[in-house]
Amino acid sequence: MSKSNLDILHEDNDLIIVNKPASMLTIPDRFKPLLPNVLGELKKKYGEVFIVHRLDRETSGVLCFARNAAAHRHLSMQFEKHTPKKVYWLLVEGAMETGAEGIIDAALGEDESRAGSMRVVSKGKPSMTEYKAVSFFRHYTVVEATPRTGRTHQLRVHFAHIGHPPAVDALYGQHTALYLSEIKQRKFNLKKHSDEQALLSRVPLHALSLTVLHPTALVPVTFTAPLPKDLYAVHQQLGKWDAIKSSPVL
Repeated sequence: MSKSNLDILHEDNDLIIVNKPASMLTIPDRFKPLLPNVLGELKKKYGEVFIVHRLDRETSGVLCFARNAAAHRHLSMQFEKHTPKKVYWLLVEGAMETGAEGIIDAALGEDESRAGSMRVVSKGKPSMTEYKAVSFFRHYTVVEATPRTGRTHQLRVHFAHIGHPPAVDALYGQHTALYLSEIKQRKFNLKKHSDEQALLSRVPLHALSLTVLHPTALVPVTFTAPLPKDLYAVHQQLGKWDAIKSSPVL
């Protein structure tokens, strides 16, 4: 077996739980099958592995795979019924009020004007997201979001719909990158003849935890993935330069 640099959070006879890095595909790309992907790396190490659910390329965090057909059937049925609990960390634009929480209930459908994107449509598929704001800044808010349905780009579209798009999102937000100068503003000084590098250039979305019913033990099991370095660094900079209230220490 070949070695893999993947961060394996848990493995047993039925499950493999991976902390997926941002920018890595969950499964092989149809047109560029040689691009690095989690499923391909796992197969190199474990042999036969079954896909259970997916994360977008830019999304990091907890990702579950099955190691045998029986476990795959059991887990797939759970995801079809939306019984697993998934909690995501998301940095959005705009300051929400302290204690902000609620449910976003807005049907989603394909955006025919933009290939590969979604939008809120009255006759779309029912889509629901539960959320709670957990860190508060002058211009941004960190939310923990639990999708009750599993639509494509659901969290990104839902938060854009309520006026709080992801802080970085080329499809549904206003910015393709986040710079330290935007956080520090007047307090930012760039050396002469230097170009500022982006502090963050991907959607700030992380699958924080996943709870499923173990296919053999038949008890709920929860897996968590720590915040990756890029999102942790952004949170620290916001706490230093954009804070209005005390934020939880990560």
